[in-house]
Amino acid sequence: MAERKPIESWLTDMDGVLIHEGVPIPGADAFLKKLRESGKPFLVLTNNSIYTPRDLHARLRRMGLDVPVDNIWTSALATAKFLDDQRPGGTAYVIGEAGLTTALHDIGYILTDHEPDYVVLGETRTYSFEAMTRAVRLIKDGARFICTNPDETGPSAEGPLPATGAVAALITKASGKKPYFAGKPNPLMMRTGLNTIGAHSETSAMIGDRMDTDVLAGIEAGMQTFLVLTGLTTVEDIDRYPFRPSHVVNSIADLVDRV
Repeated sequence: MAERKPIESWLTDMDGVLIHEGVPIPGADAFLKKLRESGKPFLVLTNNSIYTPRDLHARLRRMGLDVPVDNIWTSALATAKFLDDQRPGGTAYVIGEAGLTTALHDIGYILTDHEPDYVVLGETRTYSFEAMTRAVRLIKDGARFICTNPDETGPSAEGPLPATGAVAALITKASGKKPYFAGKPNPLMMRTGLNTIGAHSETSAMIGDRMDTDVLAGIEAGMQTFLVLTGLTTVEDIDRYPFRPSHVVNSIADLVDRV
């Protein structure tokens, strides 16, 4: 195996790596502080499209974690970048929260339910049967179906919640059309994120707690991958997949000295 180049930039997932159920994971603050002091490009990524980067910056800061707004990359931003590249100045019917609608407004998209170019599905805690019905009918009438991410469930203090991927399955079944997912594990999210910070995949690393999204996206984008065991994946889970991370560590605390 060819020797990898030194890591010059870092991408890291948020939930399960830096925080868990609203509480910082030990070592997260030290890791982020080391990154900021090093001057190396870095991004904190999340498939959650509910919040804007400003929202997430404020939420993380309340937890004691300082992540500049420009260092946060969401599936909503990746989706907006994709749509801006595909059809600049287009129109979309959106099911989602401010993180998604703001990202689309910022690229000049018009949000409408009248013959939109796209139906864009994101994360929300108030999925409406009326909105889903409208989405199905618009897709059947020719709108292209886009989703921010394929996650079928999301975390909460009470247990798993149905997420974008689960709602996408319902709309797919009713409309007969499968969506294009912009978020992880699509390497598009990683590559657009790397471009945003001027980084290159061959000298970048991805840190995550999930094999099926974080590690897979990192591998497909050509990066080194670090799996942490503070989230959803256990050591026993790794062999169930046909691919492996470059490294497995207990937590983000083990990577502070790697920066």
